[in-house]
Amino acid sequence: MAGPGLAWSGRSRAEEGRDMGRINPQYAEEVKRVVNQCPYFRLLSMELREFDVGTSLVEIDLQEKHMQPFGQVHGGVFATIIDATTFWAVFAEIDEQSGMTSVDLKLNYLAPAAAPGQLIARGRRIRIGKTLGLGEAEVMDGEGRMLAHGTSTLMVMNGWSIAQEGALPPKFIE
Repeated sequence: MAGPGLAWSGRSRAEEGRDMGRINPQYAEEVKRVVNQCPYFRLLSMELREFDVGTSLVEIDLQEKHMQPFGQVHGGVFATIIDATTFWAVFAEIDEQSGMTSVDLKLNYLAPAAAPGQLIARGRRIRIGKTLGLGEAEVMDGEGRMLAHGTSTLMVMNGWSIAQEGALPPKFIE
């Protein structure tokens, strides 16, 4: 689900001969539940709304806690939503026994935001390889005005898994 200005490019795992199938909807729902209950997401009132192969959508309902002393949303809030959105757009295409970590984050602040309001970030996978992935995100306000844009390089970490009690459903379905 690319937003305005987000054109698809890069090679998918299928194009590289590593087709993993489609994301299991039960897996996606369970991941969203776990992610949305993690302490950092709760702290920032951030929510992973959509998560699928190559795309993600993350939202933050802006509150006073997101403001810096000059009455605008702190730049770190923009950085966080871009980091999270790019992560989840890339994550869907790595195998089940792997996790990821951010290697870098680059962003451009385009316009300020203030509370009350909403930040809506749409992410997409640009490229995924065996060890590194690249994602991008656009951050909009509730009226569709672009507030920030960013990219992130993510490193695939074999043997990492989502911290939760019990097993997740299978990640991929044919």
